[in-house]
Amino acid sequence: MKRIGLLPRLIIGIVLGIVIGTVVPLPVLRVFATFQALFAQFLSYVVPFIIIAFIAPGIAELGKDAGRLLGITTGIAYLSTVIAGIGAYFVGSYLIPNLVNRGLSIGEEGASIPLIVEIAIPPLMDVMTALITAFLLGLGMAAIENKYLYNIISDFKEIIEKVIRNVIIPILPFYIASVFASITYAGNIAQTLLSFIKVFAVVVILHWVYLVLAYLFAGSVTGFSPFKALKNMMPAYFTAIGTQSSAATIPITVRQAKLNNISEEVAEFVIPLCATIHLAGSTITLTICSIAVLIISGMPIEFGAFLTFIFVLGVTMIAAPGVPGGAVMAAIGLLEVYLGFGENAVALMIALYLAQDSFGTACNVTGDGAIAMLVNKFK
Repeated sequence: MKRIGLLPRLIIGIVLGIVIGTVVPLPVLRVFATFQALFAQFLSYVVPFIIIAFIAPGIAELGKDAGRLLGITTGIAYLSTVIAGIGAYFVGSYLIPNLVNRGLSIGEEGASIPLIVEIAIPPLMDVMTALITAFLLGLGMAAIENKYLYNIISDFKEIIEKVIRNVIIPILPFYIASVFASITYAGNIAQTLLSFIKVFAVVVILHWVYLVLAYLFAGSVTGFSPFKALKNMMPAYFTAIGTQSSAATIPITVRQAKLNNISEEVAEFVIPLCATIHLAGSTITLTICSIAVLIISGMPIEFGAFLTFIFVLGVTMIAAPGVPGGAVMAAIGLLEVYLGFGENAVALMIALYLAQDSFGTACNVTGDGAIAMLVNKFK
């Protein structure tokens, strides 16, 4: 299955899960339910490491004084990400309750499929402890001259990236299959899939609303035609859909950004940096999908919880791993601690996010062009 892309594997996993939940007898379903529980335990164990490995070095890198251009770019990128998330919350909290069914059974704790064996893999620390530790380490590393600890944390980050790339991502389709088998067994698969389609449409539409508004603002500040600028960035948008990678799209994004009267110096600095730190499209997706999963699960969608989630998410996205699905993997801990996600809610979230990952990436890289226009003006 390695030659097949992640999205096709995800779709295959969903289909297999539906088939398994429909035709397989309960004794066999127990095997899938047990695998689901074990993998969820492993995910919970890894999440604190993901938080420390990605947030701490990200804060350390941005905390060091590297010049005016870095400060302007980082500030605009973070503000863009937070505004995108808050806007997505208000739109999503109005639209999504009318589009999805509330209170569906998604096989959370107390599910009707008994496990063959239960093995607890407790994490070394809870998510909030990991967040505080990551911020403390990041700020500390930014404040000291010695890079010894920074190098250790960077090596640890490489280890966690390999775990995500070589262990978690390849197993995800099987995990999703087991979750959808449980949902099918509970009799709620039709409503769940219909909800998925509606949420997907809302996400993609909001991506475009964000891009139009971002370029309208950038155009009003710089005096360059916003629609011409957005049109110039379309090759980068469609390249990102194909590659599912902001990094792989950088050469195209830089080339197209220069067409928008952006200096070579700014384009070649801002675009590669924003490919790492500016994930407004991913933040829109995570916010909308979070609202959908909470409603499906019968849980509240409180603004206070989402506001904190979005502010911390903006920092987390700065260092999200550069693999397909990396943003949602980095956000799992935040979903658990701020929004109260359980293991199956996390699985639904992963499935929803990965279904549109290429469109989120395309929104990210196209939005980078608007950031570059603003930085070029204020440098």
